[in-house]
Amino acid sequence: MKINFEDIILFENDDFLVVNKPPGLATLDERTGDRGKSLLRLAKEYNPDLQAAHRLDKETSGALAFAKTPEAYRHLAMQFENREVTKRYHAVSVGIHDLDSISVYLPIHPLKNGTAVKIDRVKGKPAETIFNSLKTYRGYTLIECIPITGRMHQIRIHLSCLKAPIVNDEQYGGKPVYLSELKRKFNLKKFTEELPVMQRVALHAYSLRFGLLDGEDVTIQAPYPKDFGVLINLLDKYGT
Repeated sequence: MKINFEDIILFENDDFLVVNKPPGLATLDERTGDRGKSLLRLAKEYNPDLQAAHRLDKETSGALAFAKTPEAYRHLAMQFENREVTKRYHAVSVGIHDLDSISVYLPIHPLKNGTAVKIDRVKGKPAETIFNSLKTYRGYTLIECIPITGRMHQIRIHLSCLKAPIVNDEQYGGKPVYLSELKRKFNLKKFTEELPVMQRVALHAYSLRFGLLDGEDVTIQAPYPKDFGVLINLLDKYGT
């Protein structure tokens, strides 16, 4: 996957830079020893001073902020710590759900393997997410997710608790979407296997709002990447 870093920049000033992270790209170098490019490495090739202010899961696309100076990094880190940054994600969920400012407040605890989490009311750390339905389709819902805290897999497991798991998130009860389910007259060529419309968890970090050093607030929106856009277009065309 060849990525030109300049092509994914959404916002840049003297202190901060925000990109639209492509899916399938780790934010930081992975512990497994995979020497493939991470987003941070690409960022440092563009500007060696850049530091990632937060992270997104490898599969998740969308708005991700970098700081250019230690002062900018501290400024943004404090906003994250004080929960003054507003992150809005879009997820396509399995099932029809009417969510209007529904708050899920359930504590999250990582499993020993470090690749998944569970709800644990004793050992878990506090976690809260607010959910709003944006559009319902036949069997699916586009949901806005606003995490108040920033726990691993928080949105994914909280939606699962609402019995609204994310499309293709089999780890937490989601299932893939196939065109044959949406399109009434769908003919698959003989001897070919149908692939899901989207090959990853259908979660995108849609916007990021934070305060600049001069006190002004900025909101940066990240357009859908191709795979998420295709899924929404097919739902708009065949799923209503």
